[in-house]
Amino acid sequence: MAWLLDDDLLDGFASRTLFHALYGGADFGEIRTTIDRVLGTAGDDAAARVDAWHREFTATADRVEAIGDGAAAAGHRVSAREAYLRATSYHRTAWQPVFGPTVDDRLASSSAREWGAMVKLAAQWDPPVELLDVPYEGTSLTALLVRADDRAEPRPTLVCTNGYDSTVGEMFVAHAVAATRRGYHCVLFDGPGQGRTLVEQGLHLRPDWEHVVSPVLDVVAAHPAVDADRLVLHGWSLGGFLAPRAAAFEPRLAALVADPGQWDQRDALLANLPLDDAQKAAFPDIDPSALEPMQAFLESPDAPPALRWRFLQRGPLVHGTTTLLDTLAAFAELTVSDVAHRISCPTLLTGAEGDPIAARAPRLLDAVGSEHKVLVPFTAAEGAGGHCEGTARSLLHQRMYDWLDEVLELR
Repeated sequence: MAWLLDDDLLDGFASRTLFHALYGGADFGEIRTTIDRVLGTAGDDAAARVDAWHREFTATADRVEAIGDGAAAAGHRVSAREAYLRATSYHRTAWQPVFGPTVDDRLASSSAREWGAMVKLAAQWDPPVELLDVPYEGTSLTALLVRADDRAEPRPTLVCTNGYDSTVGEMFVAHAVAATRRGYHCVLFDGPGQGRTLVEQGLHLRPDWEHVVSPVLDVVAAHPAVDADRLVLHGWSLGGFLAPRAAAFEPRLAALVADPGQWDQRDALLANLPLDDAQKAAFPDIDPSALEPMQAFLESPDAPPALRWRFLQRGPLVHGTTTLLDTLAAFAELTVSDVAHRISCPTLLTGAEGDPIAARAPRLLDAVGSEHKVLVPFTAAEGAGGHCEGTARSLLHQRMYDWLDEVLELR
């Protein structure tokens, strides 16, 4: 269902931002008028629409960020942080359709602008958000510690791992606001292949996510504000695969949340590839020419823009690949079936009706080694169908945090 405009790709980006209005990440009129400017200047031309999209959402982000600057200078901290939070959303929305096999100037600029607004937001938040430096394989990752309050007593803490095309800015509004309202500290980070770590550091997604999460937990568990006995790993979108993978190697976790729960990515991928049974069994050891019809279709005017974006724009950049076969092969390396039995902490998986990514959540549930595990369904009738319950985040948070409160005995 289109929410804002008759363009599946761009409507997906815009509605995704609109849904964050619930927690202050957007305002309805700001999105509507920005889209009107896009359509008014670009018409039906797809390339012109992308150019106009980046230009107009950047203009809206800059305007809203300037509101935050003025409020901050006058000492209006609440107004400042509200404006900065919306500005981060609009900067991110601006660059989403300009993903490409390489980082172009538009993507680099918008990523830097989004982070700049986030740093301003961090200073105006109450209490101020702390930037943590996480040593990682000769470089470092930046994490944000968003506190529920500034009291000395350590608090239970969510460590949130991202998905395939999100950022810490989007996680802030999607996770941190709801967590801190309930007394949880919240840590947000972009790992390899995600957000600034991908765009500015050139680090690509890796299948062994345990080597990403463990360094983050090393830093978080040592922080005096954090109750190291009540650490929760939370992943959304592709993070619903990455978090369980990491949890299989982490005895420090008090709980795991995967939204949605997922199984080996190879299974879902091969089910939708135009290959015969023998080629699927041998994949990725196949003749690359077998994918030439798929490549030709994706490059044709008949291909759905969202499909082209996933396979020819986003995928190669995230994985650092140059061919369609290499991109698909890299995605197929994401496996959890061999380690799921090692997950010993209490585990909550979500599964929303109408979300094909959640279709294999029951398989993960069966394989998880913990005795305390649950799959929480969300339905279209509740308004919660679709990926990551985007249209019903308040319902997701009610069920998720009520469960966490009981598991961590916080009632």
